[in-house]
Amino acid sequence: MRRRKSPTTAAPSPVPFSPEAARAHRAGLGLTPDQVAEGMAAHGVRLLPGHVLAWENGELRPGEAEFIALARALWCPAAQLMDGRPVSLRDHRLARELGQEAVAERTGVSLPAYRQAELTGHWDGDPDQTHALAQALGLRLTELVEATGRGEALDRLLRQCVAGRWQPHLRPLARLVPVPEADLATVLPVLHQEHHVPSHWGATAQPRTATPPLVPRFWHLLSALDPAIPV
Repeated sequence: MRRRKSPTTAAPSPVPFSPEAARAHRAGLGLTPDQVAEGMAAHGVRLLPGHVLAWENGELRPGEAEFIALARALWCPAAQLMDGRPVSLRDHRLARELGQEAVAERTGVSLPAYRQAELTGHWDGDPDQTHALAQALGLRLTELVEATGRGEALDRLLRQCVAGRWQPHLRPLARLVPVPEADLATVLPVLHQEHHVPSHWGATAQPRTATPPLVPRFWHLLSALDPAIPV
C-alpha cells in the first residue's frame, strides 16, 4: 500500500531586514549587543549577543518573533528595521508588530485562509473583511490594493469602465476597493468622460492614441471624496 505524500508547505520568505538600520539604531542608543539581547529577553526572545552581531553583519537574518523583539528592544518602529518600504501583507503585518493569528482574528477570516493570503499574495476577503484588514494593518487604499494583489484587476476593470458602460463594473470594483459604491459612482463617470475627451488629460501635445494613466487618476479623484480609508 502506497504511503500518501504529505503536502509540501513553502518556506516563508526571509524577513525584510536591514542590518545597517539595526546597527545604526543600536549605536544611536549606545547599547551593546549584550544589552540588546537582554532587552529582547524581556520581550520573550532569548538568544546570545552573537546573534545580534550576526544580524548586523548580514550573516544571519532574524525570524519574525526575533525581528519584532529586536525592534522593541531598540525602541523603534519595526518598519525602520526593514530594508525598504512594506509592500506585501507580511511586510505590513510585521511593521505593525502583529502575528498572523491577531490579523486573522481582527479581520474575521480563518487562520489558514489568512496564511494562504500571505503565501500567495492574493486576498479573497469580502468588503467588510477587506476594510478590517486595512484597519488592522494601517493600510491606505493604494497600499491595500498593492498588498492584496489586486492591482492588475483594478487596472483591468477601470479600462473596461472607460471603454464602454461603467455601471456594470460598479459592484466588482467595490469588491476590489472597499469604499461606498456611491463614491465609485461619482468617480467613474468622470473617468469615462475624460477618456473620451482627451483634452482633460492635457493630450493636446500627445498623440490621440496616448493611453491615459487610469489608476493614478482614479486614486486622485477618489481622494477628493475623503474616503474612510485614506488613499
